[in-house]
Amino acid sequence: MVVKAKVTGKAWGEGGGKAGNKTGGKAGNKPGGKAGSEAGKRPAREADGSRVPPVTAGAATTERAGAVRMGVAGAARAGTVRAGAGAARPGALRAGAVAVPVVAMLAVGLCGIDRGGMWRDEGVTYQVAQRSVPEIWRLLHTVDAVHGLYYLLMHGVLALAPGAGEVVLRLPSVLGACVAAGLVAALGVRLGRPRVGLWAGLLYAATPMVGYYAQEGRSYALVAAGVAGATLLLVRCADGRGRWWAYGLVVAVTAVLHELAVLMVAAHAVTLAVGRVPGRAWRGFVCAVGGAVGVLLPLVLVSHGQSEQVAWLRAPGWEATEALGRRFAGPLPLGLAGALAAAALWGGAFRRGGLSLAGVALPLAVVPPGAILVASQWSPLYTERYVLYALAGVQLLVAAGADRVVAVAATVGTDMGVGIGRVVRARLPRAGGLCAGRRDVRGVSLVRRLGIRGGGVTLVGVVVIALAFCTRLPSLQRDRSTDGRPDDLAPVAALAARQLRGGDPVLFLPAIGRRIALTYPRGFRKGKDIALRVPGDRSGTLYGTEVGGTELRRRLTAVTRVWVIAQPFAERAGWCPDDATERTKLTVVNEEFRPRAEFVRGGVVLRLYVRRTFIAPASVPVAPPSGRTAAAPDAGPPCAALPSAGPASRPVP
Repeated sequence: MVVKAKVTGKAWGEGGGKAGNKTGGKAGNKPGGKAGSEAGKRPAREADGSRVPPVTAGAATTERAGAVRMGVAGAARAGTVRAGAGAARPGALRAGAVAVPVVAMLAVGLCGIDRGGMWRDEGVTYQVAQRSVPEIWRLLHTVDAVHGLYYLLMHGVLALAPGAGEVVLRLPSVLGACVAAGLVAALGVRLGRPRVGLWAGLLYAATPMVGYYAQEGRSYALVAAGVAGATLLLVRCADGRGRWWAYGLVVAVTAVLHELAVLMVAAHAVTLAVGRVPGRAWRGFVCAVGGAVGVLLPLVLVSHGQSEQVAWLRAPGWEATEALGRRFAGPLPLGLAGALAAAALWGGAFRRGGLSLAGVALPLAVVPPGAILVASQWSPLYTERYVLYALAGVQLLVAAGADRVVAVAATVGTDMGVGIGRVVRARLPRAGGLCAGRRDVRGVSLVRRLGIRGGGVTLVGVVVIALAFCTRLPSLQRDRSTDGRPDDLAPVAALAARQLRGGDPVLFLPAIGRRIALTYPRGFRKGKDIALRVPGDRSGTLYGTEVGGTELRRRLTAVTRVWVIAQPFAERAGWCPDDATERTKLTVVNEEFRPRAEFVRGGVVLRLYVRRTFIAPASVPVAPPSGRTAAAPDAGPPCAALPSAGPASRPVP
């Protein structure tokens, strides 16, 4: 059905239409009759179903108001509106705005997922997930309780594909990143319009930081998806369309995946406060959060006793904050991303009596990272992967800012078009007569030809994001190689497989170097772990327990050669471990063996030691280095640096 509608009136919302204008009519003989007034009350929407901001009275002339309503509110060029013709189109646009970022993220996540090796954190995930559930449960009482739920999840994943390698290990992270991209887009669609969601989701997928953790066998991509899902549920619950118990469940599961994700609750509280939601929403929020905190509390108590795991972290400075800002900017330059985010906060960004995009995105982007950065000045907890989930807020702000810039450009373009039309009619009377009845349309036609509004500008935004993504290809390519990770365990294991002979004793210095053999056991099948007492799966530890210093010295006395696998920091001159067994390793190897061959892979040293020609009798104590006193066997000997093979003795690998 086609309904003719003549565009008149000073501003959006005033009586208009043939059936209810100021001159009256059958359905509306009073000024602004019923049909016209109801039409004026209904907010104008574009073809994609998004709301169009009203034009304030006095801020536009009749010509400008007509042009804005014709070009922005979605009236046809000839002044006709096809009722019902595009009824299904807004839903399809919203679905497409969510689906496209998901597909893009899937492509980014799967591209180069097989790097050919796992780094140390992925190695821990791999070897722990292959243990039985009771063994994992026992481990969590001593270490890594914060990752317990993730280990159990990965145990189920690897059980579906026994013997699977690193690709299967990373697939849950890829899927988590895809879900997060789709949820970010859904937030943009719900709080803004379809193109805001599309841009935000694509920006999220194009961010190198997201692609980095999408290809890592750890929980951070899944945590980001959980936070995005909880945020979307918060918006629905605040609007009265969601269930608070579902929100609390998602918050609890996400926080158990990584307990620092609980800071999203603080961001959500700020969102509700800015939105001035009613009391019933606050009651639902408090009950949901209370239940989630009750679930999380036992994990917090256990993990607090394992705080030595993050003892390596240092207090972040301004450099760390700036680096996080650049990472959060994604494919865009930091200055441009900051300017667009600021544009999203300009004007009436924070809507009263409801949740706005700025009110949701800004707290999510600022509160969790800010809280961790400040707290880390006293108790260091900060590393960028712990706040990956806050990135969603940044990309929502950037996309909303770009949309705001487009809206301003549309208004300016409309004014320019109307002004040009006036000049033409004033100087060319005949043209003015020809333009009679179409002067509003001419101003808007210029805007449309410039591509300021409609599907064209959406496509332009997608192209800009794609070009920005291309500028980050070198970084993305590096992230998909072993050089993009802190270390790579596979080359060391491959080297050991080539060099070890049957029954060769192997000494890991320190004991955490055993993670190489646990991740790639085939490489060490020929060797014998001479210091190991109880393996990790039976001792409830990550790397197993080792014998004492006295027993280790006895075992080393019976061998004529030993392979030492030393971590990079163990090669430093000033390194002196606290553990007595580790000090015994250094001392015995230094005093009784000499280096024969040496290989280096990624900073890890694989060195062969052979027994010296002369060894002091066991009954005669070995003289300590000058300036040091002899130590009791139980306490472990003093530190001694490992002797290194000279350049001439290093065989070519």
